[in-house]
Amino acid sequence: MSAIPLILDTDPGIDDAIAIMAAIAAPQIDLKALTTVFGNVPVATAMRNAQFLAASAGAAVPVAKGAAAPLVQAPPPHPAFVHGVGGLGALSVPDQGPPDPRSAADLMAEVAAAEAGRLVILAVGPLTNLAIALDRHPQITAQVARVVVMGGALRHPGNVRPYAEANFWQDPDAAAAVLAADWPVTMVGLDVTETVRLYPDDVDTLPARAPVCGKILREAFAHYAGFHVETRGFDGCFLHDPASLVAVTDPGCFETWRVRVRVETGTETPGAVVEDPAGAPVDVCISADGPGIRRRLMAMLGSGALR
Repeated sequence: MSAIPLILDTDPGIDDAIAIMAAIAAPQIDLKALTTVFGNVPVATAMRNAQFLAASAGAAVPVAKGAAAPLVQAPPPHPAFVHGVGGLGALSVPDQGPPDPRSAADLMAEVAAAEAGRLVILAVGPLTNLAIALDRHPQITAQVARVVVMGGALRHPGNVRPYAEANFWQDPDAAAAVLAADWPVTMVGLDVTETVRLYPDDVDTLPARAPVCGKILREAFAHYAGFHVETRGFDGCFLHDPASLVAVTDPGCFETWRVRVRVETGTETPGAVVEDPAGAPVDVCISADGPGIRRRLMAMLGSGALR
């Protein structure tokens, strides 16, 4: 079976960094590009981090800069207390070269056209770049095989507000547009991602198998684990974004329900995902094999494909 052509839209972010490294290493994935968006960090920082992570892994993929702010609302503050001011904990990331000259939205459309219905877009930050691509290149809905989003919460409490998950809350208008568009969408939200956890013993083994990338992930993990100790009471971290990658490579690890939903915008609960008979049909991940997903991610990261 041929590898899945993938664009990873990201705002790195520590769990984003794990997802990027795993996508580069996974034999099931043909990573076509990284596109960057505001979210965990400003978009310029996201751009620098994505370039740094790709270069550290030895991946020669285009990295394009995307949206710096939500479609409609004012930009929310970046959660430096979660990922650190620079997005990768205490790691100091040097300046990188210029990004790909194409915008994130234009690069998505170009790759989608070239891949003729095979491309999967995996979005693990606010969905602003995808919404811009829909507006600028409406034909993209017929050219993409599937959109997988790490975001939302259907029957689980939110993580930035009781009603909303961070990525949808940061740009609810974009989330609403992407879920309502006429393309297949899988939502990998808080209903499942908090069942997937990484622990210190896991990351301590990585430098022996991938000296450069393993050291980066181990150092970044220390900051992220500290946040989880303080806020969630366990020494480790949730693998929100990496779990969504496994939804691309191994969808059998998840139970999904086809649910008609909409995303609240311009209300007292922006970013909330609600069931609505008039909403768009979305494949919502409702349960997952957390330990199995973790094993698959560790196998990707320790496969020998990373530096």
